[in-house]
This record gives sequence, structure tokens and C-alpha cells, in this order.
Amino acid sequence: MSPAALRFQQVVQSYARTPVLRGVDLAVEAGECLGLVGVNGAGKTSLIKCLLDFCALDRGEIAIFGKPHRLPAARQPLAYLPERFSPPYYLTGRDFLKYLLTLQGLSYDADAAGRMLAALDLDAAALTTTPSHYSKGMTQKLGLAACLLVGKPLLVLDEPMSGLDPKARALLKQQLRRLRGDGVTILLTSHALADVDELCDRLAILHEGRIRFAGTPVACRAEFGGATLEEAFMQCIH
Repeated sequence: MSPAALRFQQVVQSYARTPVLRGVDLAVEAGECLGLVGVNGAGKTSLIKCLLDFCALDRGEIAIFGKPHRLPAARQPLAYLPERFSPPYYLTGRDFLKYLLTLQGLSYDADAAGRMLAALDLDAAALTTTPSHYSKGMTQKLGLAACLLVGKPLLVLDEPMSGLDPKARALLKQQLRRLRGDGVTILLTSHALADVDELCDRLAILHEGRIRFAGTPVACRAEFGGATLEEAFMQCIH
């Protein structure tokens, strides 16, 4: 039996003695798209930072495809887009993509980059300009393009729809569906529960540092009696 793409076991983490994660247990199976949802301050970004070894655990374990998360080799299959993505101000879009690909031992393919930008509705002129000339949406699209171009089997996307207009949101959803169809595992956070309902095989509701529910959107609505996922979410956290 293949190991889960991600497994969090009794993860406990605090900031300045204030508990943030209070024993999180969660598995993301290989090839699935899981939406991690919760109110601001629920601990979603903290859980991702623990996964990436940006901060230490107080207790618990995290595994990536069966390997302890603190091993650099364990994080090699993973591509990550932070919620507040900000590329270096002094690099053009092309230089940024080249830099990211070089870090992964990959060559820059101008045709592949052009196709990816087109797929995300980012004007090719962004390749020759620096982020000071970008809108929020353009910056987000560049970060998404970088994540998708490296071709990792696991994507961790913190609020990937942030700053995107309706057309770009629809195009990104197409890309995420394509990747899921190709067997890529996706963990994403989102405040837009309609997007989670549309995209994700399962969702996990993180509230006050604990997983309150993990299962399909259909099961969530059935368990908490909501006609919509938003209504079910509100019942769950209250």
C-alpha cells in the first residue's frame, strides 16, 4: 500500500506559549485534491509552515510520501505557493522563472513558459518586466506559473485564487483539474468554499487548532445539515 502524500499526526505547535495547533491529525492521499479551510487564525498557514519546516513542532510528526518532513529529500517532490507571494523586485518575470527552474535542476523552456502564461491569462510582456509593474493578479499568476512549470507531484497552494479575476480563476481551475487527472496531489487553502466544493475531493475544517471535520463536501453537508458548504461549515465551527 502506497503511503499518503502527506500525513500529520498529533501535530502540536505554539507561538510564544500560545497554542496554535492542538493535535492535528490529517492525511492527504496521493492523487487527491484536499481543501484546508477555516477562519482567519485557525492555524492553516501555521500547519503549512510546519510542513515546510519553517517552524519547529512542539510535538507530533509530519511525513511526505512516507518520509519525515524535516529531511530535505522529503520536501523535494513538493512545490509551494505562499499566500503573500512576492517575487524579487529586481528580477524580470523570465529571470524569476529561470531562477526557480535552475534551483530544481531544470532548464528554462521558452515555449513551455509561454504556454503556461497563456494558460493562466498572463500577458507575455510580464516576462520582460519586473514585479514593480505588476498588478496583484499578475504577481499571483507568475507564482502559479512557477509552481506548475517545475512539474512536482505535490502542490501546496495557500490561497491560490487570491487576486485573480473571474477569467483567471476559471483558467486556474482548469489547470488544477488537469493536474489532478494526471495524478498530482494538491493541498490548497481557500476562504471561498464554493471553489473547494467545486475542485476538491475532500475538505478538512481546521478550527481553533484542531481538525473538526475531514471528508467529502457531500458528507460535510450531510453531517451538518447545510444546503450549501458554507452553511455546513458554519454549523461545524459552532
